[in-house]
Amino acid sequence: MRLSELFTKTSKTVPADETAKNAQLLIQAGFVHKEMAGVYAYLPLGLKVIENIKQIIREEMNGLGGQEFIMTSLQRKELWEKTDRWDDNKVDIWFKSKLKNGTDVGLAWSHEEQITEMMRNYISSYRDLPAYVYQFQTKLRNEIRSKSGIMRGREFLMKDMYSYTTSDATHQKFYDESIKAYQRVFERIGLGKQTYLTFASGGDFTQFSHEFQTITDAGEDVIYLDRSKKLAVNQEVLTSEVLEQLGLKRDDLEEVKAAEVGNIFSFGGAKSEQLGLYFDDEAGHSRPVILGSYGIGVSRLMGVIAECFADDKGLVWPEAVAPAKVYLISLGNDPNVVKAADELYKRLTESEIAVLYDDRDVRAGQKFADGDLTGVPYRIVVSDKTTLTKKHELKPRTSDKTSLIDTNSIVKSLTDK
Repeated sequence: MRLSELFTKTSKTVPADETAKNAQLLIQAGFVHKEMAGVYAYLPLGLKVIENIKQIIREEMNGLGGQEFIMTSLQRKELWEKTDRWDDNKVDIWFKSKLKNGTDVGLAWSHEEQITEMMRNYISSYRDLPAYVYQFQTKLRNEIRSKSGIMRGREFLMKDMYSYTTSDATHQKFYDESIKAYQRVFERIGLGKQTYLTFASGGDFTQFSHEFQTITDAGEDVIYLDRSKKLAVNQEVLTSEVLEQLGLKRDDLEEVKAAEVGNIFSFGGAKSEQLGLYFDDEAGHSRPVILGSYGIGVSRLMGVIAECFADDKGLVWPEAVAPAKVYLISLGNDPNVVKAADELYKRLTESEIAVLYDDRDVRAGQKFADGDLTGVPYRIVVSDKTTLTKKHELKPRTSDKTSLIDTNSIVKSLTDK
């Protein structure tokens, strides 16, 4: 990607109407555009980060046997009335509207009801189970407040997966495998060390659900963490009875702020009974299908990463999700410098190394500042000095140490990383 051709623009000015660090930096660096409170457009660089996060999640969900599809956002009133979740007194975050013919519809904040009803057309026998499906879908939630940037939006991107199984035992096996898959996701995107499996309220259907909470001062939750056991308890369920059940001691727990980045939830057969999803077992008896729900906030993850890894110069993306691996800077208009930078750009891209090539006709200071602001893991500078030595200046984003390295060594070094 040549910056001279890329639809993006950086800004030195911190957005006056943003208090969240993630939103400030993402807007300044040209990754997102704010439409209104809690609603953001994702520009090319921001979309690249989103797609990198999605791909990691997709690989892990496919590894569980999940199959990707996508549902509609429009929801029928009568469907959600069956589970008593249409009433605003029960669910107060609906966006609701009407069709031209007067029919009430809602904009999806979740999809358990819609997908479970759809499954009635595909599940009738134990031979049809298990089934694991997931989607990347835009959710809409009418939050009263939205002040945490893309970490809590009224419109946001979520991965939601649903498991349909014949028994509690089969469900539990998949549920446990999902915990491991989620932990791999957070490890791969760079948040593994600060993200913890957290016990939370299970609502009406089970005693506990499990959240995945990332420690950050920008988080809206308070959790109590046992670092040695790598387990945490959400403040909402912190009681002596719960601690005893989980084998945790209050004196061992550390109170920290955290952001929920994922959750998994067991519905048992209750949701299927409400919506009429049954299967015939091997003996011919009709039984409700066992349902599990598994969510990861994709756009929220992007915001949490921005909060956790930024420094005083800008964003600092982990390599796995960065919009590019290299920020290539060409200094000056000398034909030899331009030629050397163009050749290096070609060599890197041919080696399948993603590059942001700053070939703009702007001051050197702006190029260096924008390279730091965008948070790309490695910076390479081509200048009069480097062309004379036939070596290029390589510097990691997280270090002040620079090295002069020839093209072949740079390609090998970056390919090996």
